[in-house]
Amino acid sequence: MKVGLSYDVIRFEEKALLHAANTQGHSVKPIHVVDREFWLNEVNGYDTDFIIQRCVSFNRALATTAVFEKNGCFVVNTLEVLRNAADKLITSCILAKNKIPTPTTAVALKRETALSIARKMGFPVVVKPVAGSWGRMIARAFDEQSLIDILDLRENMQNPQMKIHYIQEHVEKPERDIRAFYVWGDVPVAIYRVSKNWKTNTALGARAMPCPVSDELRELVVRAGDALGGGVLGVDILESPEKGLLVNEVNGVVEFRNTVLATGYDLAGKILAETSRAVRR
Repeated sequence: MKVGLSYDVIRFEEKALLHAANTQGHSVKPIHVVDREFWLNEVNGYDTDFIIQRCVSFNRALATTAVFEKNGCFVVNTLEVLRNAADKLITSCILAKNKIPTPTTAVALKRETALSIARKMGFPVVVKPVAGSWGRMIARAFDEQSLIDILDLRENMQNPQMKIHYIQEHVEKPERDIRAFYVWGDVPVAIYRVSKNWKTNTALGARAMPCPVSDELRELVVRAGDALGGGVLGVDILESPEKGLLVNEVNGVVEFRNTVLATGYDLAGKILAETSRAVRR
């Protein structure tokens, strides 16, 4: 098949996908979006059976996916899935609507309401930006004064999104979380992200270790991936001592370098093979 690879920076993941596409006999068309002109009033033929969206920048991913879909291209992931996964508030609403277990979460639009939510939820609480990745701008408040400090900082930022206060219960996880991969309805591989830091992102130094894909984990990840719209997703899971497995976040342009290094699993090959099957269907 003719495979397009949309990217702004070439990393391990993009190289692995290019290698997998060539190994499986596909013809590959890299699309470096930063250097390209996109004329919206014209029909631009990209001559692909599907395009894999790999832009590191969410805004570039969203913009170029919109252009590709306007021109009739099949993009993984779709514009709808990218939007659903990129906004934590939207993700949480979709998961809650589908009765998928998540940490207790609430949203406030001013400081006083956020304080009221935290008092009812019980400290500590976690305050997150509705958009963002790699654990950036996420803060933990152990008491009312520390929450006031966090909220004051957020409300004095220029970004209006920081004035949407997305507040979650703090889950006492066992010094790790789970990153599981959803690939067109399958869950082929997962890792533990292990750290003594309460933020267990590998971008912040967490170690990747193989995680067995139990029936319980598989079912939860499939439910979350289906609810978000399918495709290729990274689903982050917290292990709560009281509530069991909880879906924390979903990632629409997922990194997998650490997963491949920790498990040896050919995730790029799986993504190419399953996407080809999905397109043929």
